[in-house]
Amino acid sequence: MHTLPRFYCPIPLLAHTRVTLPDAAAHHASRALRLREGDAIVLFNGDGTQFPAQLRFEQGRAMADLGPQQHTGTELPGRIGLVQGLPSGDKMDWIIEKAAELGISDVFPISAQRSIVQLSGNRLEKRQLHWQRIAESASEQSGRNCIVQVHPLQTLSAYLQQANGTLAYLCHPQGERSLLQALATLSQASSTAASNTPESSLNSGTTPPDPLAFRLLIGPEGGWSPQELHTVQATGIEAVTFGPRILRTETAGLAMTAAAIATLGWL
Repeated sequence: MHTLPRFYCPIPLLAHTRVTLPDAAAHHASRALRLREGDAIVLFNGDGTQFPAQLRFEQGRAMADLGPQQHTGTELPGRIGLVQGLPSGDKMDWIIEKAAELGISDVFPISAQRSIVQLSGNRLEKRQLHWQRIAESASEQSGRNCIVQVHPLQTLSAYLQQANGTLAYLCHPQGERSLLQALATLSQASSTAASNTPESSLNSGTTPPDPLAFRLLIGPEGGWSPQELHTVQATGIEAVTFGPRILRTETAGLAMTAAAIATLGWL
């Protein structure tokens, strides 16, 4: 089946209107893909929906005539956040790209004590913009209508302060349970809570229960330092294992995410 070209357009989109494409989308459509007048495309702005459209060119500008708003259901039924210790080289680029493809909602880059790369100032600003563009492009290509949010680089302590008790699991070989065991317990508790919700409440227009949400904490090369581990454990975050083998930092979070999605039946 032929997949229509998709473009992320961070502008208001309304059904059956004409919009001017942002410069990046216009350049991609006309120069990179060499699309022509009347070609079918899809636009989305990150709100979870998309619009089939026809490409138009008018006075040197790329425009699009939008069709009806569509709800495609490409997002996970819950939210998974990846708290990733900053790795070396361009590994973070790859992690963010694959995180978007898997359906992760948020990536939290962490400047860990054992991170080889240390970013600051103008270099950090450029890298943050680069990471967000990767998230946007990967969301475009994977058919998602929401964009992964790449949060500002921060220390682990700063992250834990703003996380404010958000459910999370620390990937660590000394964990007492495996990730799959922890998620099985979580899924059962969530199902029990949902089954105990009176049907009258669900039909009365009241707010439904929040979707299941959790985050995975993955260390950089060399792992978290003893001080960082102590800080995490003091918050009550559970350490979980993921088998007897040692995974690279760029593998661990993505493998655990894929396993979590399968375990929770979010495929």
